[in-house]
Amino acid sequence: MEQPAGGRRPRLVSSLAFGQRAWEVTLEWEPGLLSWRDPQPPRGRDGDISISRTISTSVTSGNYFVPASEIIVVEETEIDEKQCSSGKWQKMGKPHAFTVYYMKRAQKHRWRCSEVTFSCVDEQLCNQWIQALKELLELQKSRPKQLLVYINPYGGKRQGKRIYEQKVAPLFSLASISTDVIITEHANHAKDNLLEVNIYKYDGIVCVGGDGMFSEVMHGLIGRIQKDSGIDQNNPKAPLVQCNIRIGIIPAGSTDCICYATVGVTDPVTSALHIIVGDSQPLDVSSIHHNNTFLKYFVSLLGYGFYGDILKDSEKKRWMGTIRYDFSGFKTFLSHHYYEGTVSFLPAKQTLGSPRDKKKCRTGCYICRQSKQQPEEQQKNYGLEHNDEGGEDWKVIKGKFLAINAVNMSCACPRSPKGLSPAAHLADGSIDLILVRKCSRFNFLRYLVRHTNQDDQFDFTFVEVYRVKKFQFTSKHLEDSVIDVKDVGKKRFGQFCRDHPACCCNLSNSIWNCDGETLDSSTIEVRVHCQLMKLFARGIEENSNDEAIYNQSTAEQLL
Repeated sequence: MEQPAGGRRPRLVSSLAFGQRAWEVTLEWEPGLLSWRDPQPPRGRDGDISISRTISTSVTSGNYFVPASEIIVVEETEIDEKQCSSGKWQKMGKPHAFTVYYMKRAQKHRWRCSEVTFSCVDEQLCNQWIQALKELLELQKSRPKQLLVYINPYGGKRQGKRIYEQKVAPLFSLASISTDVIITEHANHAKDNLLEVNIYKYDGIVCVGGDGMFSEVMHGLIGRIQKDSGIDQNNPKAPLVQCNIRIGIIPAGSTDCICYATVGVTDPVTSALHIIVGDSQPLDVSSIHHNNTFLKYFVSLLGYGFYGDILKDSEKKRWMGTIRYDFSGFKTFLSHHYYEGTVSFLPAKQTLGSPRDKKKCRTGCYICRQSKQQPEEQQKNYGLEHNDEGGEDWKVIKGKFLAINAVNMSCACPRSPKGLSPAAHLADGSIDLILVRKCSRFNFLRYLVRHTNQDDQFDFTFVEVYRVKKFQFTSKHLEDSVIDVKDVGKKRFGQFCRDHPACCCNLSNSIWNCDGETLDSSTIEVRVHCQLMKLFARGIEENSNDEAIYNQSTAEQLL
């Protein structure tokens, strides 16, 4: 054991057997790093040092690094009889071994559980390593020990229960995480249960399902915290209390957009590993009110017009499965309905960045960190409690719109890797408000196509995007106080158009697509709550095709 300078705990260095070779294994207490090095790495045919790819943490020739934050568990291991009877161990004596399970980086933001087993003939040394690693893991205070799990057995392809039992539960068991599992039996089962159960004995809540399941758990958790804190959710000016109980998402639905936009992939194993190691990602939540009555929360998309019409039509065709979204999308595109109304909003002047600056939200996002550090009083200057409705900061836009989209995140998904607003941030306390004015079908198609390529989707004269703190919308139909004969005619004509989707006209009202759930309200008031909740995630990491390069930089930062 090497003695460090100063009063730091000495690092542990030993020569341990890994495979058929002796490796130099090192445990750094500060900042917490396990590494192992092959003193004599094998050489390839051309004489260059060969780097094994069996372990994703390879950094340089024969060197491997695993941060303590990515170690799952360490266990004593029995060497099988075949190895014990080999000539090497017969000469050296009975071996003692331990196995380290850790997160292994895979392709495209995926992680996998990997393992490495070290052995030696000195039982005391083996126990010293096991004890040291366990003590290091005990310092990881953000890791959950007890979780409440909700499984939606009906969502998506009805694979939620199987996914949890086969892919997630074994990992939780490996990490010694205890779970209480509830299989939901009807809509709002999880939401209602969260209002009654003792949530404070859990370190986190896990939902297995799609975006709808997450929304249900989110509403239940936020509602419970506000209820226990004496906050009236019907008051749009009430400052909501932050939820410190994290939510983990195990993707198992038809659409898993929230998981994709916060992790970068919809993979149950990756999400489970983020839960196990206690990753934490703050998340903005927006509230929707109508006439001082709370309606819903959303964290992803609130869409009126095009996306609302798609959802409304697709809900009637659930028997079609996921293909219903394609069918309803094509039908809605042909319909080309537009809606008249007034949008008023308060720009997010104190928020860093803009919707068109191309600064994407990534792990450890600077813009989100700065938003969290803003003084509370500065945040309140832009809250509803100051009655800014009549102030000069409010902007008002009237017009005819094909789509009105408000997003708290990029809304990226496999079909649209950039999302609706590529530079939207997960936790900067703002909403990106996208207004698509009435235009030709051809121009609207050009706009939609840009969601799938690298072109700027906001670079159209009929598209406007603003970063806002809050906004209000009122449909033209509601603004008209007197309904005359012409209005009645419009209603009848609107019914005709619904029956003939190829018609292009102005309908009275659309509905809102609120994180994939329908919301029917002609006038709403929306406010964003900065970092109201937290997920078991770390955000989307920068792409790295070369694992060695990534781990080289990680090791350098840690050392």
